[in-house]
Amino acid sequence: MILPEPYRLIAYLVGALAFVGLNAAYLVWLERKVAARFQRRPGPTEVGPAGLLQPIADGLKLLGKQFVVWPHADRVLFRLAPAFVLAPALMCLAVIPFGHALCARDFNLGLLLVFAFGSVNVLAILLGGWASRNKYSVIAAARVVSQNVAYEIPMLLVVTTLLLTAGTMNLRELVQQQAGGVWNWNLVKVWVNPLMPVLFLIFYVCMLAETNRAPFDMAEAESELVAGAFTEYAGMGFGLFFMAEYANIVVGASVATVLFLGGWHSPVGVMPGTFWFLVKLYALVFSVMWVRWTFPRTQFYRLLNLSWKLLIPAGLGALLFTALILKLR
Repeated sequence: MILPEPYRLIAYLVGALAFVGLNAAYLVWLERKVAARFQRRPGPTEVGPAGLLQPIADGLKLLGKQFVVWPHADRVLFRLAPAFVLAPALMCLAVIPFGHALCARDFNLGLLLVFAFGSVNVLAILLGGWASRNKYSVIAAARVVSQNVAYEIPMLLVVTTLLLTAGTMNLRELVQQQAGGVWNWNLVKVWVNPLMPVLFLIFYVCMLAETNRAPFDMAEAESELVAGAFTEYAGMGFGLFFMAEYANIVVGASVATVLFLGGWHSPVGVMPGTFWFLVKLYALVFSVMWVRWTFPRTQFYRLLNLSWKLLIPAGLGALLFTALILKLR
């Protein structure tokens, strides 16, 4: 049964909020367990079996804390920034097809919408840091802006290269083009473009930088900038920034799944398509955590050099190479 449009949108909003909340809660638990495994310690164990109720306890603790607005801060912008940083992720989830019939809005320019709203995230972090009137927050926010500008360019070059062969920005159609088994996934479709694995690698590195994850976590470099752009936030103000970080990881991993890993298409077996989409999605999320607890944070100038001196020339080269292949064909 297809719900009428108003009820469908309300159901999507409730489902997206629940999905983002559960991801934020239990990806934190998973990350703490992954960090503990890498550091040879048990991780959360006290609250609930295997520490499974620890995220609920942490959430209640944040809800019980006062949202303090310091006298020197811009009161309006300081309060709005946490909401602004979470809203773009919710908008991006609206056009991502989690299954053949599981998509809030089938939009012909869905990929463009994802990147348009994804750019708002960095503006919200800048807004929060500037409204705090804290020198550490302002420095961290400025670094985040320069980092995101640097890494959006190679990511868009990769996506443009992929769209040259796909010919559509509709995320559902991009998945449909990868039907027919693992060998039709864009990641391994080297007979169409031999640089597909390189494009995926560039996209993955840019995804880490765009979501402010280690070794590119300049927004919240605790060892250098206290708590980065979020230094002055407490309670659920900080909690919303935390939720937005994991929501953006899920959005980035979802886009990578759609573009390169066949979306909901099954490699083996007869399980539902949504199951396979979530398996690929959380495998990428796990790899993001693995990278965080394996590699140290890079220096800021090296981070920018990686983009401007390596990833952008590589992305431009891949774009020109793909255009040449298509022209010769």
